[in-house]
Amino acid sequence: MDNKENEKYIIHCQNEFDPLQQVIVVPPDYMKITTVINETQAYYATENIDIKKATEQHDFFVKTLEDNDVEVISLPAKPNLNEQVFTRDIGFTLHDTLFAANMDRDIRKEETILLKKWLRDKQLDYISFSNTSIEGGDVILDNNRIWIGLSQRTNQAAIDYLCEQFPHLEVTAVPLQEDILHLDCVFNILEGAQALIYRDGMSEAAYQMMKEHYTLIEVTKEEQFSMAPNILSIGDKKVISLPENKRVNHLLKELGYHIIEVPFSEIIKSGGSFRCCTLPLYRKKSS
Repeated sequence: MDNKENEKYIIHCQNEFDPLQQVIVVPPDYMKITTVINETQAYYATENIDIKKATEQHDFFVKTLEDNDVEVISLPAKPNLNEQVFTRDIGFTLHDTLFAANMDRDIRKEETILLKKWLRDKQLDYISFSNTSIEGGDVILDNNRIWIGLSQRTNQAAIDYLCEQFPHLEVTAVPLQEDILHLDCVFNILEGAQALIYRDGMSEAAYQMMKEHYTLIEVTKEEQFSMAPNILSIGDKKVISLPENKRVNHLLKELGYHIIEVPFSEIIKSGGSFRCCTLPLYRKKSS
């Protein structure tokens, strides 16, 4: 492979809000609720997914990213991988290192295999997890402070491994309630030491710890169900959010954020929203 091809890709993310430059997505071409793996899917299982509508919404989301100077890398969808749209879970960029996740559920393990193949084809280095379970939706970055959801998808052994690999970072486990899929379903960091949080989704001790570090913007149970914490910051206080989450969007606007409302109602039926549907490779460090 030409070295110039490899130079196209930069691996660096140190928080959730620096300007997003490169991101991996997968279109929802075969999105479907088959084996129910979370509470939201259970609610929508009978209704299921309108793939045409989901595709239109995802296309608009991608266009919104591109209109904001984000390079979108789209990996091909496979008919047997119904959750493939949620690329956040299959890996994560931690500062200058790219990790391939180790998915907990068998129905999603092939997604990581395909990511690794793409990375090898592009000659991009990555680190794999073995004998541990971790998914990118549980990993929230805030420069030298890393929050990791201790969930049914991410175990303590994986968190211990990251502590060993990054002794200079403050890696903190956040115990989640059993009905919460990933940390980013209940917690998300914004600029200016502010964060969206659903208090009842985590342990009280974790909530109190976060309260020491951030000005918390609390969401209700109904807003959490509609994925209010799972916004995507793309830099310069610009935030992609669901139009349905009117109260939260209004609060963020009052705090000086520019809210870009993108319809995503069909995608969230499977339990994830904008952050879940993006695997950032590169966020440009703000000046």
